[in-house]
Amino acid sequence: MKCKDRKYRKSIKHMYSLIFIAVFALAMFMLFAANNLLLKRFYLKNKQTEIISAYESINAAEAVNAFDTDEYDDEIVHICEKYSLDLLVMDNDSQMVKFTGKDADMLKMRLWDKIFATQFGDKPKPPTPPGGEDETLIANENYTLSLTRDPRSGGEYLEMWGSLNSGNLFLIRSAVESIDNSVAITNRFLGYVSIAVIIISAIIIMIVSNGISRPILKLAEISEKMTNLDFDAKYVPKGDNEITLLGNNINKMSESLQKNISELKSANAMLKKDIEEKTEIDEMRREFLSNVSHELKTPIALIQGYAEGLSEGVIDDPENMAYYCNVISDEANKMNEMVRKLLTLNQLEFGADTVNMERFDIVELIQGVLKTTEILTKQNNIKVNFPIGNPIYVWGDEYLTEEIITNYLSNAMNHCDYDKTIDIDVKDEPDNKVKITVFNTGDPIPEESIKHIWEKFYKVDKARTREYGGSGVGLSIVAAICKSMNSAYGAENYDNGVGFYFTLDKGAP
Repeated sequence: MKCKDRKYRKSIKHMYSLIFIAVFALAMFMLFAANNLLLKRFYLKNKQTEIISAYESINAAEAVNAFDTDEYDDEIVHICEKYSLDLLVMDNDSQMVKFTGKDADMLKMRLWDKIFATQFGDKPKPPTPPGGEDETLIANENYTLSLTRDPRSGGEYLEMWGSLNSGNLFLIRSAVESIDNSVAITNRFLGYVSIAVIIISAIIIMIVSNGISRPILKLAEISEKMTNLDFDAKYVPKGDNEITLLGNNINKMSESLQKNISELKSANAMLKKDIEEKTEIDEMRREFLSNVSHELKTPIALIQGYAEGLSEGVIDDPENMAYYCNVISDEANKMNEMVRKLLTLNQLEFGADTVNMERFDIVELIQGVLKTTEILTKQNNIKVNFPIGNPIYVWGDEYLTEEIITNYLSNAMNHCDYDKTIDIDVKDEPDNKVKITVFNTGDPIPEESIKHIWEKFYKVDKARTREYGGSGVGLSIVAAICKSMNSAYGAENYDNGVGFYFTLDKGAP
């Protein structure tokens, strides 16, 4: 990106520099051309105007007989000095009436040359002095104005001769400086000035272009970050111009894009979550149907087989008939229990069952469950240790908590081995929590199975589960209840058995 920025920066500078140089070069060319082609004409035209003005002033003075006054004498001297004019006025007797200049005889000779030259032949024609032909600029009945070259000095002069209204003859002469030399000097001066102006202007244009290109490059950098969805960079306005307006609009666009993209991401996250939940629900539905079909297949097959045996009269003695009936009843009870647990789990997972949080004594609740299951523990020769102590109050749904204890205790009885001992422990935990643990002696759960035991229909030992009539749903119900009450739960392996636990918020005494 740096190379690109450098390229763009140079292009902006070059563009401004080339435009400036082109415009300045065109201006200089036009100035040089005007100087060469028009300066001399302008100079001669200006001189002609000055000479004609002097002629009119002299003619007007003679008309009012003010020619010999001191006031007019001072005025005519002032005019001739101002415009660098030589003046000669003669009467018909060739007597000099008025003269300003340096060489009166030379002016007199030039005047007579002009007069005699105009009288030569039928038509007036300009004289042809040794220096070359005159260039007549203005010719009328009163005077003739021409551009001539002096044969002695070689200089150019503007000369006007003719007669005044009084009849006196006059000659007005003005030296024409070397216009060509002046033009060359002017062009040389303009060349030096142009070089200096170009150098100074190039430095100025570099500074100006840097000032213009820097905020543009900053805007380009911000826009590039925006393409990468980085909206932290903002343009800091400097001054009040079009670039500042553009920068402010880019800042607004950045904020708008950031807001819209944030909303799109949120909507996309929600949509993704909805899709995942739908996929998960579909997967759970397929898994549920598969597991239910699998779990119900065996008891249905047994019920069907034994029922057909009874209906077909395979057996006729009362003892075997009673056995067939007991099997059918037992399998029907197992199916009924599994359906009941599945309905309970479905209500918990989909939020159909409302959690009723209340304060109760967990010790008293555990004692009640132990009394209910006392017959089963005695039948299985299991020793249950639960030291009776002071009441411990907790917050939770009492009915659902009893369901947890019942499932943990039932699971412990089904897997109790070796010492045939179940230990129930209630103790305080940090953060004002109470931890309830149900431990049973026996084989530990394989480590790779611990995270799966909370899944529906998952069975570590399928043969043993089938033996005691388990459905693989009890621990799933525990997990769903704990999630509904925001309680922690889990299982821990010990050297001599397994402990299942859950936590509740501690209530005030």
